[in-house]
Amino acid sequence: MLAPPKIWWRKLGRLEKNWVTIAFAWCMLLTAMMPLWFTYGKQNTPSTTYRVDKGEYQELVNNFAEEYKIGEENGIPIVKAPPGDVYMYGRQWQWYPILVLEKGEEYRLHISSLDVNHGFSLQPNNLNYQILPGYDYVITITPTTSGEVSIICNEYCLVGHHIMVGKMIVED
Repeated sequence: MLAPPKIWWRKLGRLEKNWVTIAFAWCMLLTAMMPLWFTYGKQNTPSTTYRVDKGEYQELVNNFAEEYKIGEENGIPIVKAPPGDVYMYGRQWQWYPILVLEKGEEYRLHISSLDVNHGFSLQPNNLNYQILPGYDYVITITPTTSGEVSIICNEYCLVGHHIMVGKMIVED
């Protein structure tokens, strides 16, 4: 076998130079657009994150669920709280509790994980967050349609990940 020559590349031809220039210009345009999409696109849900103790947060959510409980489904409380702060957490392999919200009202949804990283995805609204243990994510939401909204874990959280589905109920 022969070794490759010392200069193994060849100079770019006219067409290759054109395509490299077009690709570079497109990358620069998209890079410049990112701050504009972030600022003016109105696609980002307002949220804040706080560090919390997992045990204290679990107690806070359990007390919240007990105070506003209106029913139960498969052992998970159904909670109807007034507009404002509402609380829930994810743990293997469930979302707790089931929240009942009013259409058109603004809520500050506090959500955390008690064990591992979970993905919080509201469907069909396509609202997605990474939920980490030890952090309280406060997401400001205003439901605009009534009905059931599915909560899906879209971050692999071990063997029961496929059954980690919860819900919120939005009433008129």
